[in-house]
Amino acid sequence: MEGTIRANIKPGMLVLIVLKKDQRTGTLTEGIVKNLLTSAPKHHRGIKVRLEDGQIGRVQKILEDDAAF
Repeated sequence: MEGTIRANIKPGMLVLIVLKKDQRTGTLTEGIVKNLLTSAPKHHRGIKVRLEDGQIGRVQKILEDDAAF
């Protein structure tokens, strides 16, 4: 599933995000979605989310689509 479509992403999902500081290098960070920060239905660079550990970034890949809730 694509990380550019808001409907594909739910809290509890395991995703790979790119942090603001890592946008130039493309380094990805793995984590579980706590909440969605982008309100638009689509975003070409990825939907912005907050992970459970507090990090914020844009979803690049959905690893596990089974929401924990």
